[in-house]
Amino acid sequence: MAPSFFGNDARMQAGMPSMPLHHAQGGPGDVQSRVEQPREQRFSPYANNGGTCLAVAGDDFCIVAADSRLSQGYSIMSRTTSKISQLTDQCCIASSGCNSDQVTLHKLLKFRIKMYRHQHEKMMSAPAVGQMLATTLYGRRFFPYYTFNVVGGLDEKGEGCVFSYDAIGCFERLKYTASGTGQALIEPFLDNLVAYKNTDNKPTVSRSAEETLELVKDIFASAGERDIYTGDFVDIYVIKKDGTTYEQFALKKD
Repeated sequence: MAPSFFGNDARMQAGMPSMPLHHAQGGPGDVQSRVEQPREQRFSPYANNGGTCLAVAGDDFCIVAADSRLSQGYSIMSRTTSKISQLTDQCCIASSGCNSDQVTLHKLLKFRIKMYRHQHEKMMSAPAVGQMLATTLYGRRFFPYYTFNVVGGLDEKGEGCVFSYDAIGCFERLKYTASGTGQALIEPFLDNLVAYKNTDNKPTVSRSAEETLELVKDIFASAGERDIYTGDFVDIYVIKKDGTTYEQFALKKD
């Protein structure tokens, strides 16, 4: 019987040391060295670009605000990217989460509002915009827009209204709300200073639009100190029955 040139007999005749049995017989060690092992590949279509949004409703006004920082991981991609879009004369939307989904969603809402105006010859009210956004998000529930939205404006009676959403369209009307990476920092401020929860010193006079505006600035200045994804500037829209005004508030630079 001829010697096998791949076995230990041939190696011993050539004066070479013998191989372990599993190598000599093409065992697991030899196979793993020649066959590439499977590697796991993952892809996510979503990215959380950070940022914080809030809205506060008053008796005859509503304030919608959001910071302008756009982040990816620990990198700041932009310091002047607005998260707010004015949909009508008395309604605005602010969105945190994935910036590309936010831009797409705001563009779609503006298109549908324009079509509504052409068909009905009137502007859509803020509660109607809130309902339309809910159905739009729910229609994409199997591949949702990765946005966490806040809608603020005035209703048919001229009173301030705020709507808060999750990613697939579940919403409720509130007096105030916040979303984004700084939500956990801002909500306690709003609970204490707007709803006056856990306090006995409740004022008898409602806060004015100017006082609420200063409160919003203080809240964002505080959140910017503790959340690395909130900073640079704050875009603020003050919605009243006679129109909407815009203001940009600069946060600390360092």
